[in-house]
Amino acid sequence: MTGKNKNRCSFCGRREDEVALMLTGKNGFICDDCVRQASQILQENMGEDIFANVGKSRSDKVPRSGLNMRDIPKPREIKAYLDQYVIGQDSAKRYLAVSVYNHYKRLAQPSDDNGVEIEKSNIIMVGPTGTGKTLLARTIAKMLRVPFTIVDATVFTEAGYVGEDVESILSRLLQVADYDVAATERGIVFIDEIDKIARKQDNPSITRDVSGEGVQQGLLKLLEGSEVNVPPKGGRKHPDQDYIHVDTRNILFICGGAFDGIERKIAQRLNTHVVGYDSVQNLQKIDTKDLMQYIQPQDLKSFGLIPEIIGRLPVLTYLNPLDREALRNILTEPKNSLVKQQIKLFAMDGITLRFEDNALDYIVDKAVEYKLGARGLRSIMEAIMIEAQYNAPSEDEKTLTITRQYAEEQVGKNERMKK
Repeated sequence: MTGKNKNRCSFCGRREDEVALMLTGKNGFICDDCVRQASQILQENMGEDIFANVGKSRSDKVPRSGLNMRDIPKPREIKAYLDQYVIGQDSAKRYLAVSVYNHYKRLAQPSDDNGVEIEKSNIIMVGPTGTGKTLLARTIAKMLRVPFTIVDATVFTEAGYVGEDVESILSRLLQVADYDVAATERGIVFIDEIDKIARKQDNPSITRDVSGEGVQQGLLKLLEGSEVNVPPKGGRKHPDQDYIHVDTRNILFICGGAFDGIERKIAQRLNTHVVGYDSVQNLQKIDTKDLMQYIQPQDLKSFGLIPEIIGRLPVLTYLNPLDREALRNILTEPKNSLVKQQIKLFAMDGITLRFEDNALDYIVDKAVEYKLGARGLRSIMEAIMIEAQYNAPSEDEKTLTITRQYAEEQVGKNERMKK
């Protein structure tokens, strides 16, 4: 090759044979000297830590070599963060905080020769609809330093049927982690509506249960920890498709479900244990208004979860039904409460919004009537505010007060329209 045909640095113009190393780009070249000079200029003008995050994905905030114990949020710190957004449910918050903390410690554990290896403690949360299971999961995702995703168990079916394979759970986690396998293998997955894949009868099925027991069997290998072939873009598997290999041993699984009707299973079990003279005293101690607090793994088995699944979800906690006081607090106290969200929406139009106390009491009354928990508060609030949201931005009035009378009129109008 003659001198005039050699590659030249696009910055300094020197030929390839005049420098130690020439880097080739899409539309040009740069020599090693220019790279060093550019690095010095950047460090002088932007600080010495500009390359600290080079090579890391957005979700890969945990060092590849493990975690520093000093950086792991303590259970009390995790619960204090949850308290800012979720009202009540102290027991569930404690269980969730400890499980997440232990998950961090598993990732940080040093390799030793004594054979002690910390096992992960997958968790299952049981509670009526609208009590905050999904909200707890979404809230804790804000403070986590590992990839996190929420999936719905109702979309999964057994292989060969219309629906999604259970491996698509990992596909979503991969996407959150920007396809960084190392980060994915440290992630946390929240599986919602786990009760919807319970088998329909307590007897083992001798035929295929398309979306029940078969899906539970498929979830086993994910929960217990194994090498899984994951379609990178999700969807159904194809023989000629390229797969990404993901090890699920360090992925923490949190499951949630309403388990509607499981109180009857709990009541039956409690009654079967009431025998003899002491049974009268034991029966008096049982709070029949909140049987969920007595839930045990055998109740999940009676409901329709297979024993293998229950064994891989060793941490079991429950969420209390929301009473009137809790619903009232949910309206106003959390950082992202419904009232604060509405005030912010109107403030963006230059309108000052205010709710009278008796209007908030009316919203709580209707939520209790609908029996939808905190989820019912949102639908009632939307019904009350829809007309104001439509008209107020176009009017000159800069203050708006929501009274009980106005709230009753809007809810009544909405109910009449749906009849």
